[in-house]
Amino acid sequence: MIAFVRGRSQATTPVGTTVGRIAVLTVALAGCAQPQARVEHPTASAQPSQPSPDAGGKIDRSGSVEQQLARLQDAYDKNAEAIDFLNRVYAQQKAQAAAREDDALADDGMFAVDVSEDIQAGQVDGPADAPVTIIKAFDFACPYCQRMAPVMTALVAQYHGKIRVVYTNLLIHPPAKPAHLASCAAAKQGKYKQFKDAFWEKGFGPYAASAGKDPSSLAEPNILAIAKGVGLDTAKLKTDMASADCAARLEHDMAELIKFHVDSTPTFFINGRPISGAIPKADFEQIIDEQIKIVESSGVPAADYYQKVVLNKGEKTFRAKAPSKQ
Repeated sequence: MIAFVRGRSQATTPVGTTVGRIAVLTVALAGCAQPQARVEHPTASAQPSQPSPDAGGKIDRSGSVEQQLARLQDAYDKNAEAIDFLNRVYAQQKAQAAAREDDALADDGMFAVDVSEDIQAGQVDGPADAPVTIIKAFDFACPYCQRMAPVMTALVAQYHGKIRVVYTNLLIHPPAKPAHLASCAAAKQGKYKQFKDAFWEKGFGPYAASAGKDPSSLAEPNILAIAKGVGLDTAKLKTDMASADCAARLEHDMAELIKFHVDSTPTFFINGRPISGAIPKADFEQIIDEQIKIVESSGVPAADYYQKVVLNKGEKTFRAKAPSKQ
């Protein structure tokens, strides 16, 4: 079940061998993420003591300097456990933040994410010869992925053949697995995008309205109704959903993303440049415009750019961000 909180959605650990191997990594700016490590609270004997009844909340400045110092020492002694507890919590949270930063994908890189099978399967919107390839790693139960869906559609239309969006599966919320399998099955009938767009409205929409408490709209019966509404052969869709091919399709997508430590949705790669979370459309436009100029000045034909430059010359494995200066 999704727990809707400010800034992101906290997900339960997804079902499947691939996702179970994903490390705990950085949280997206605005997205759905794998569960993050929690503060390990000390045992009951180490819990902070309750404030003394005479604490009062103000410093008692009466008496001599020696008397004031004595009162401060007494107050410190009474609250030593609480101070020690807070120091340990702070140190742990600081260490966790540093670990997440070490596992954050470098934003100055060009990463060779192979989405050739996604393209071949039909998980794409936009022409094959577009100079800019946007990869969207998404989950069908992520509100931020849903928020970015119309943005991707608008960008494809706006740039008139200069961009293509390739959709790749990253299962974060287990109830979304049937929808991902169904999208694979819909692609086999040439209606990937039609199913995807309809599912956001009629599958994810009711789920979000229930604040993640009622996953029935994500389940197969509603999926088949959605599929029928967009003209899919539901008997074939059901068979393909249960096929080894569609199961492998999900596993392949997630295995490719693991190489780059991607564990939150949506995550984007724009000609290999990683972008984490739901960012404004204007930010996408700026990056797209920059990439179009790079491609045009490269001398490489637009249809060949992703293969010859991003895949052949891009980084093949994870690289972390440079350590921040303290």
